Amino acid sequence: MNTPRPGLRAALSNRTIQMMLGGTVFIAAAASAALAMQAPATVNMADKAAIEKIVHDYILEHPEIIPQAIEKLQGKRTGALIGQNRSAIETPFAGAWEGAEKGDVTVVEFFDYACGYCRASLPDLAKLVAADKGVKVVYRELPILSAASGDAAKVSLLAAEKGKYMPFHKALYGAGKVTRDTIFAAAAGVGIDRKAAEAAMVSKTYDAEVESNMSLAQKLQATGTPTFVVGDQVLSGAVGYDALKEAVDKARAAKAGG
Repeated sequence: MNTPRPGLRAALSNRTIQMMLGGTVFIAAAASAALAMQAPATVNMADKAAIEKIVHDYILEHPEIIPQAIEKLQGKRTGALIGQNRSAIETPFAGAWEGAEKGDVTVVEFFDYACGYCRASLPDLAKLVAADKGVKVVYRELPILSAASGDAAKVSLLAAEKGKYMPFHKALYGAGKVTRDTIFAAAAGVGIDRKAAEAAMVSKTYDAEVESNMSLAQKLQATGTPTFVVGDQVLSGAVGYDALKEAVDKARAAKAGG
C-alpha cells in the first residue's frame, strides 16, 4: 500500500487514532455493563468497586477480547460512516467506472496513478468484473503521491467526461512511471490531444471532485492507496482478487438478508 505525503498522512490518520482511543473506553464501559448484568446474585450491583474488579479480572484472564472488541466496534463505525456517505462514495464521476452499470454490488477504489500497488490491483479488478456480471467498479481519484499524480487525475477525469475513461486508465498504468509525457501519450492514444490534456492539468474544473475524494478518504480513515470500499467494508492495500471477491459476496449476502 502506498502511503501519502506526511501532511496528508497526518490528516488521514488522525481520525483512526481517535477511533482507537474511543474504542478502548467503549470496551471498558460495555464490559462493565455486560458483566454487571451477568454478575452473581451475591454481588451488590450498586457496588461500583466490585463490578470494576470483576471486569478487571475478566479482561486479564481473557485479553484476546480487547482486539476482537475493537475490531468489531471499528467495523460498525466504518459501516455507519459508509452508510452516511454511500451515495457520494458509490456515484462515479461521469464515466469513471466499469462493469455492470446497475450492478447489485459496487466496488469503489480510491487510487493514485503513481501507486504501484494500484497498478498491481488492475488485473484483480478486471478479473472480478469479468467473473461477476453483477459488479460495478467505481474509480475515485486520490492523487496524494506526487505532482504528476494530480496532473494524471485531471486528465483522467477529462477522459471520463469524454467516455474514454477505462482506455485511458489502462493505457496510463501500462505506460509505467507517471510523467507529463506518459500522460500525454496515454491521452493521445484514446483521442485526447495534447492541448486539451494541458488545459485539463491547469484547469480548476476538476478540483472539486478531487477535494471531495480527499474528504471521503479522510472520513473513511484511509491511510494510503489503494483503498477499496465494498458494501460496509474498507479494504486497505492491494488485497488481491480473492479478498475482493469475498467482500463482494459478503456485501451481496447482506443485501439479500436485509
